[in-house]
Amino acid sequence: MRAWILKASLCAAAAAAPLSGASGQRVAPRVVTAAGSVRGDAFFAPSLGVRKHFMVYLPPSYDAKPAMRYPVAYYLHGLSGSETDWLSRAGIDAVADSLIGSGLPEMIIVMPDGDDSWYAAPEAVKPYETCRDSIRSESAERGCVKSARYAEYIARDLVAYVDARYRTRADRAHRAIGGLSMGGYGAVKLALQFPRVFAAAASHSGVLSPRLIGPDPFTMPPVYAADADTLLRLKIPGPTVFGRNLALWMDNDPAILAARLERAGGPMPAIYMDVGSSDPFLHENQAFDFELRRLGIAHEYHEYPGTHNWRFWSTHVPQSLAWMLGIIGR
Repeated sequence: MRAWILKASLCAAAAAAPLSGASGQRVAPRVVTAAGSVRGDAFFAPSLGVRKHFMVYLPPSYDAKPAMRYPVAYYLHGLSGSETDWLSRAGIDAVADSLIGSGLPEMIIVMPDGDDSWYAAPEAVKPYETCRDSIRSESAERGCVKSARYAEYIARDLVAYVDARYRTRADRAHRAIGGLSMGGYGAVKLALQFPRVFAAAASHSGVLSPRLIGPDPFTMPPVYAADADTLLRLKIPGPTVFGRNLALWMDNDPAILAARLERAGGPMPAIYMDVGSSDPFLHENQAFDFELRRLGIAHEYHEYPGTHNWRFWSTHVPQSLAWMLGIIGR
């Protein structure tokens, strides 16, 4: 397995350079022998009570080899984002084509619409009728839900639909989840909440320690808020959808979820995370890395030059995809 992951990492490094220009724009990948296809899809999500949209990348051989099945990676968008972000802002389809052209296995990539949910159930849910009648930047059909069980929407509803609709290798060993910022938090959190669904999770610039308050300047060990009022008063960047419900903050905290899963005996998903050295969430990632090391949980952690923007994410998504394939592509 180590040799396989090393190959994946080398391919990722080769692929990363040609995918992002000096200004972060998408340019043609260097190694592409065939191109996959991208489709839009929608389905009724029982956990939300509405239809939700997603984008799906299908690998180059998908139509030509109708008997073949593929591992699946789910990639989550960030706050104020949409299901098209990974395509339009990072060219993840071109990244996948390049990695496949470099010799890595083919995969399906699913990119769902997660609203601004933090991929969790909030403290309070706005009634559907109120949401529908509100002035919004998107249509009610796109942005309103009748219930707000977003974790179940991704890990159960969406996974079940994708496995039924597309030719996936429909088991934990061949399923991973990744994301950026809010989506990086969501990916790690969901993998720890549903460890029998996802074998691996990757986070780019994730909000991974949402209760972190210090110390300042930052040193280990980290210090966490003990009550929700402190979190809200300090306006800590993160999932404020939990409001003053401290139990919700705790139940959706990746470090607490990892500790609970470790005590329960797993199965523990593989975890990858990277963050920019100038990212406002750098200390949150360092704190989560500390917690995983303290728990003795194997993981991969990287700090690179950069900040919280698409230049960073488009540059490093080849690494997370290749890392995932080293786990779910075997």
